[in-house]
Amino acid sequence: MRQVIAAGLMLASVLSQIEGKKFRWCVLSDKEQRKCAEFSKALFAVLTPAAQRSYGKVSCVKAYSTLDCINKIRANLADAISVDAGDVYTATKSYGLTVVAKEIYPNGACIFAVAAVKDKTINIRKLKGLRSCHGGVRRTAGWNLPLGFLLFRNYLPWKEDQSLNEAINDYFSASCIPGIGATLPKLCSLCKGEKSYVMSKNHFCETTDNEPYFDSEGAFSCLRNGDADVAFLDHMAINNVTDESYMLLCPDGSQAPLTDFRNCNLGQGPGHAIVTRHTFRRIALKFLTVSQNLFGRQGTELQRFNLFDSAAYNGKNVLFRDATQKLLLLADEVDVNQILGLDYVALMKGLGHEGSSLDNSVVRWCCISAAELRKCEDWALRIKSDPLVCVRGVSATECIQKIKRDEADAMSLDASHAFIAGKCGLVAVAAEYYGENCSAIAAAGEAATQFQDKELEPVYAVVVAKKASRNVNIHNMAGRRSCHSYLYSPAGWLLLARYTIGDDRNDSCDFNQGYHSYFWKSCMPGSDGNLCKVCIGGEDEGSKATKRCTPNHNERYYGNMGSLRCLVGDVEGKSFGDVAFMEHYSLLQNIENLKLTGWASDWNPSDFELLCPDGSRVPHTEWKDCNLGAVPPNIIMTRPVITTKIYDFLIKSQETLQLHSDSEFQLFQSRRYGESDLLFKDATTCLVPAIHLGYKAILGETFMKMAEVAFNCTNSDILRFCNQDTCNSR
Repeated sequence: MRQVIAAGLMLASVLSQIEGKKFRWCVLSDKEQRKCAEFSKALFAVLTPAAQRSYGKVSCVKAYSTLDCINKIRANLADAISVDAGDVYTATKSYGLTVVAKEIYPNGACIFAVAAVKDKTINIRKLKGLRSCHGGVRRTAGWNLPLGFLLFRNYLPWKEDQSLNEAINDYFSASCIPGIGATLPKLCSLCKGEKSYVMSKNHFCETTDNEPYFDSEGAFSCLRNGDADVAFLDHMAINNVTDESYMLLCPDGSQAPLTDFRNCNLGQGPGHAIVTRHTFRRIALKFLTVSQNLFGRQGTELQRFNLFDSAAYNGKNVLFRDATQKLLLLADEVDVNQILGLDYVALMKGLGHEGSSLDNSVVRWCCISAAELRKCEDWALRIKSDPLVCVRGVSATECIQKIKRDEADAMSLDASHAFIAGKCGLVAVAAEYYGENCSAIAAAGEAATQFQDKELEPVYAVVVAKKASRNVNIHNMAGRRSCHSYLYSPAGWLLLARYTIGDDRNDSCDFNQGYHSYFWKSCMPGSDGNLCKVCIGGEDEGSKATKRCTPNHNERYYGNMGSLRCLVGDVEGKSFGDVAFMEHYSLLQNIENLKLTGWASDWNPSDFELLCPDGSRVPHTEWKDCNLGAVPPNIIMTRPVITTKIYDFLIKSQETLQLHSDSEFQLFQSRRYGESDLLFKDATTCLVPAIHLGYKAILGETFMKMAEVAFNCTNSDILRFCNQDTCNSR
């Protein structure tokens, strides 16, 4: 009883601040109107007399669509509503509203988007010409995630001169997409809502459950009634469906039972959230706190009214989703990126929910140094494809963050960073090819899209030492000075571990701590402490101190060329290492480049040897038999929804540059810029399609396992950034 009185007093205090005004909940149907009225009645019944006088009842404001509710809240004609994440994005970005709470479901704050069918012959790769039902336009499970998936896989064509709605109109033979509008009638042709010329009475193809095929339950009804061949909905709508004739469409082209939604889905995204005005946020927060304490799953007055149950109103998900376990109240104003997640926000932008779409053809390439920026700008001047803009980052990891945040679009990543990018939600567009039969492989057409991962040639990790250092071998490198191309590099960080720190990492399996203990001092750009003491910084920009050990070409000991510079020491013969870890390709060219630049004019290829895993030493030319393992090729990574755009850009760019192969500018050569491996590895002969492969297939099972072990143990800011998961909010 004391809890009820306390709640009543708290609510009275809150509502006295709005001078007796009612808390106006926006409702979309007669069912919601009835539940809202019961909510108001139950709340009034448990309030103290003082609270009743200062407050009155919850007021239920009727609207004819979700967008109408959002407009009413903005105009101070209503105060709050729980909406789908897609509408949260619209409400916050386009209408200036704010989020005050999120619905939390049994498995967290997110839902799985699934495609359900009854026909056993249908697969996700061939939906063109079928009839489709969607929970609603811009809704997470019915629109955003499935369309993002279809665009990523290139199953759904989206021409640059089309709107997304027009692309959908061309793809399906008929649809019901509530909220889509009247400009393309075919997209509403399967809907069943009542039609009227009076806007408030028209329920046809509107985002209210007066449209029978609205929301996920409505989309499934559309399929069940035989009006559609495929329904796009969230997994909670099929939780209690026991009819085994319905199946899910899986990304690999197969079908699976409805119960297998965790493994057979088109993506995972945020669920519903409650939006209000910024000026009303504090009052809404306190109102929801009291309401949940009284009528939530653990509410003190649950027997009187249940916020999260709709059975009594002959419907589902009335006011809130029935699966809601609690409302996660957001005490402070939180950016929409944190509420919805960076991947989801980037998807919204890619689908044109903020005025941008594929007709914005600019490609933003991420560069990590001044040298890369110069090469990128030359690239932009020489192509006739979509405009190229060069975006500056300070490292590969920062570029991954920029791509995820939609501040850049793509870059070529080494195998280790491609693994990180995959964990960050980025996907493969193309791979660098290091073979000789490039003309056949890069040919346009069906053959190119069927390129197999086994045809991609690797490079090899090698250990290089000066021939004069006869006492150095792979078994006695501990305590020496070492040169690594950069932090997380496949050759100088990941594969190297097996031959150095191995299982001798004391009490920690953190690779970085292991290397700190193993070597006396090093240059591993991007690291810290004694792993930076051999580094010397840059000379072109700013002071050397600010550039020392940075993970880009501004540190002169960065990359393959940098490791070689580090091994021979600076021009005065100081700051050198005993061993260098790098990739085998271009070693001779890099030695020659050292001569041309005057860095090490007295050094010849015969002055260097490779250290082999068996403890022997061999000439640098015997890398095939003397290496630390194969390194998968670099992968060009981007956000899922723009893969086709980036791939088309790369192919057009490659074709343009091939027509001018005698030009001074070469996409896969970096010597003229005084460095190596700028933007792409210099060993690259062409780029090949990789959308159909995925980054895991390109990296291979062995490399993936090594990377999993390494990064599961190693503290990493970039992985903490990537592992921010809105779906695990509790």
